[in-house]
Amino acid sequence: MDNESIGWIAAIIIGGLAGWIASGFMKSDTGIFANVLLGIIGAAIARFLFGLLGVSFGGWLGYLVAGAVGACILIWGARAVRR
Repeated sequence: MDNESIGWIAAIIIGGLAGWIASGFMKSDTGIFANVLLGIIGAAIARFLFGLLGVSFGGWLGYLVAGAVGACILIWGARAVRR
């Protein structure tokens, strides 16, 4: 969330959308609060992982894509730990 063009309110809204997309894609049953957390934390994780590969995202769409990918990674990791 160090992108200057995305404020906190926008990050929460986009994070919720990204978490909802990931929740639907991964077929997990999470609530609104969990979707927001998944999206925001997922975006930070994806931004770090993609940064290692030299890929960067910018703006609202980039944050949404990074959040959805990162949230999928978080859901997958949680499922792996539970087993």
